[in-house]
Amino acid sequence: MAFNIKHFLFILLVSTSVFSQVEEINPTEEIKTITFKGDTPESQLPILKLGESLILEFDVLNGNEDDYYYEIKHYNYDWTPSVLVQSEYLDGFNEQRIRTWDNAFNTYQIYSHFTLTIPNEQTRAITKSGNYLITIYNEDDEIEFTRKFMVYEDIASVGVAIKRSRDVSEIKEKHAVDIAISSSSLRFNNPLQTVKTVIIQNNNLKTAIKNVKPQYVLGNELQYRYTKETSFYAGNEYLYFENKDLRGANNAIQFIQLKDLYNSYLYKDVLRANRAYTYNPDINGNFLITALDTDDPAIGADYTQVHFTLELNKVKQGQSVHVYGNFNNYAIDESTQLTYNDEGSTYEGKLLLKQGFYNYKYIIKNKDGSFDENAISGNFYQTENNYKVLVYYRDLGSRYDRIIGVGEGNSVNITN
Repeated sequence: MAFNIKHFLFILLVSTSVFSQVEEINPTEEIKTITFKGDTPESQLPILKLGESLILEFDVLNGNEDDYYYEIKHYNYDWTPSVLVQSEYLDGFNEQRIRTWDNAFNTYQIYSHFTLTIPNEQTRAITKSGNYLITIYNEDDEIEFTRKFMVYEDIASVGVAIKRSRDVSEIKEKHAVDIAISSSSLRFNNPLQTVKTVIIQNNNLKTAIKNVKPQYVLGNELQYRYTKETSFYAGNEYLYFENKDLRGANNAIQFIQLKDLYNSYLYKDVLRANRAYTYNPDINGNFLITALDTDDPAIGADYTQVHFTLELNKVKQGQSVHVYGNFNNYAIDESTQLTYNDEGSTYEGKLLLKQGFYNYKYIIKNKDGSFDENAISGNFYQTENNYKVLVYYRDLGSRYDRIIGVGEGNSVNITN
């Protein structure tokens, strides 16, 4: 594998910037449909029990059959580099070539599909719990993209209960997450300093709540019953479409045209923030690749230009409207930005997406780079959301942050 000074400098920067948090790198335009998961059918943020398998898949839309390599690194709770060396958290080899790939079959869009499963013959096991970043780079040692994932040990019980907001002024639009942590095999020493939590709504790290300390310490049980610190805006159910059949309109698709590629035109969406809540089953922002006319959607599903239309008055100067979802790891960039059409008072745009079932919503990005996830869809306490709580523990004298337990709750079972 060729040595490249850019890759060396990236490693040096990450290794020496002890106080800098690592951020995920989004892929170039030719890499699409990054599916990253554990034991779930749809793509979502992988949170794996120690010993479970990790699957990363992606398409390269050039047909060149290039070589790609992967590297796995361990990180602290706050996503700063860990002091652990590779041999302490990996059994086997790192920086290996991805050896499983195949070309698309019977599709208009040419692409090669790559699959990486861990463990494999080269990387036999991940041996420590904690935060991880996987980097995919090409044969010239140029980074193509990165993704975060977590590995946990099941040694702490994490109870999660979803409540309506205790703040009466926000009771109709927020969820509060109550947490109870205990362990029969681990004694929490100085938990206000050694125990940390991350609360994740719908597998989206961008909106996660961090650095919340235990509110009550009752023996060896830690309790969190905050009014504001662990509350999320409830949002609304995700919109969705399915284009597994490219010859006929499916759910949410108004009509289809065949040009150079298939074009799927969605029905016009509307502002939902000023409307009553309507139950709409979703998969909480995730997506699933599926196609009717193939036994293997990984290489048999085609790509389509999906056209989005949102009826909305023009937003303030400096703001922009974007399509948002796990289909691109919740990235907010030029590719997801919609263009305002004065004639129809609509925002319009298109995305090149592989056939499947997709969840999405519309968000507003502000001039300063912040974004309002629910300005268009609204906030309703009835919304079904998934919440995961990760518990990190670094005992006195320990060299890294372990994830000792994961709890999960759903607002379907919300209580007052």
